[in-house]
Amino acid sequence: MDFLNRIRGGVMPGLFLLLPTFGLLGLRWPIFYFAVAATGGLLAVGAYDLMQRKHSILRNYPILGHLRFLLESAGPEIHQYFVESNTSGRPFDRDARDLIYRRSKGIEAVKPFGTELDVYGYGYGFMSHSARPSSAVEDPGRNLRVEVGGPECAQPYSASLLNISAMSFGALSANAVRALNMGALRGGFAHNTGEGGLSVHHREPGGDLIWQVGTGYFGCRTDQGGFSPDLFQHESSLPQVKMIELKLSQGAKPGHGGILPGAKVSAEIAAARKVPMGEDCFSPPGHSAFSTPTGLLDFIQQLRDLSGGKPVGFKLCVGDPREFYAICKAMLDTGITPDFITVDGGEGGTGAAPPEFSDHLGYPLREGLLLVHNALVGTHLRDRIKIAASGKRFASYEMASALALGADWCNVARGFMFSLGCIQSQLCGTNLCPVGVATQNKRLQRALVPEDKAERAYLFHKGTLEGLAETTAACGLEHPDQFEPIHLYERTTPHQIRRFDQLYDFLEPGELLGSDIPESVSPFWQNARADSFDR
Repeated sequence: MDFLNRIRGGVMPGLFLLLPTFGLLGLRWPIFYFAVAATGGLLAVGAYDLMQRKHSILRNYPILGHLRFLLESAGPEIHQYFVESNTSGRPFDRDARDLIYRRSKGIEAVKPFGTELDVYGYGYGFMSHSARPSSAVEDPGRNLRVEVGGPECAQPYSASLLNISAMSFGALSANAVRALNMGALRGGFAHNTGEGGLSVHHREPGGDLIWQVGTGYFGCRTDQGGFSPDLFQHESSLPQVKMIELKLSQGAKPGHGGILPGAKVSAEIAAARKVPMGEDCFSPPGHSAFSTPTGLLDFIQQLRDLSGGKPVGFKLCVGDPREFYAICKAMLDTGITPDFITVDGGEGGTGAAPPEFSDHLGYPLREGLLLVHNALVGTHLRDRIKIAASGKRFASYEMASALALGADWCNVARGFMFSLGCIQSQLCGTNLCPVGVATQNKRLQRALVPEDKAERAYLFHKGTLEGLAETTAACGLEHPDQFEPIHLYERTTPHQIRRFDQLYDFLEPGELLGSDIPESVSPFWQNARADSFDR
């Protein structure tokens, strides 16, 4: 793609120059009239590519983009070698990407010849179906939902079991944000703004929003970078804002701040983040509004009061378990609980992160989710707080496994990006995204037509929930919230499989409040303090 980026602007002008050149040569040597016809044909193809709205690649790379589709049509082996081998790092699983693309285009997601996975390999997971399957849930988009809002919430929200995970305007293009929000509006699901603020591109389509407030307090910050209650109250009062998510950390780079160079702080980004245009924009590693577990809960209560009683929760990638137990102790001491907790796995994605952070920092989703669920169950707090899971959830097995381990719903980022046409070129941090998803370059982002890609985001959501409903029925269940650890298995050796309830320990209600605390938990629980995150 880097090569194509270098030559993309010269293809059409070059053909325009060749056309009269070949015409003049044809006056002397008629054979050049064949070149005139060929050049004219290519110009016609290029003009059509630039005007059509279906393929982002062709809108940005007229004529040249057909090479990619030619490789795809040649067969999966050639496509995998020539297209996927050009990406650095570890590309997303090809079967998963194909499933997302098919669903987002409304194509039946089936394949011949059965599974291509190594069913005897370590970590292979599967669900137990029933000899008495139930009827699939009718209209999954309407009926696969969860009510979010604890006892202190005045405006509970009925959330879909699948929502768009946090991705900021600035990381995503304006057209990508608009497409996602338009898809959310049509499908009746929620769109998380990411920590980059409430931009006009989030607001105008009218889809439900989860406003994420990060360490930079973008959209509700003072000139000095602190939290502004007045700005927060104004922004959170928008009817379109259904929930507020306070971001403590994210899976791809927990505890890592960032800077958006002033050259990239456009007027639109400055307006969304409430920062000066053209100046460096800092996102600190941690929050300045609180520094203790009790301070965190007081801040959550403040946000809930300022928003008029909307559901307020926090997002984290689990690091030191003792810190989460400290938050639980603070909940018990203060009586303040969040309405939801979003657990992000260390395998979560981002546009750019140091490899040391993305590969080896933070609990993976499954272990983090189980720890949070167990801690809330063990402190009799689980019925007051809903849990969301994010981190490579894109199909029914991944969603069911999260629900079985305690999640109430799932958030997806990567899957929705693929539905918009992301080809995982891994140029997110360079401003050279070839399909207009992750770039602020106006010329490149014109490839993404919001109205067209909104339909794909809607279809991906619809198809994924339909797949979950069908899988639920195959397991003999009436609703996905009935998935339990007994329904899922994993191969632990080439000769052994274990059910989830055999693989993982689950606490009994109130078990952390008694005297017989499990040995695996005791060191963390005993050393947790409601008044401090310190070790």
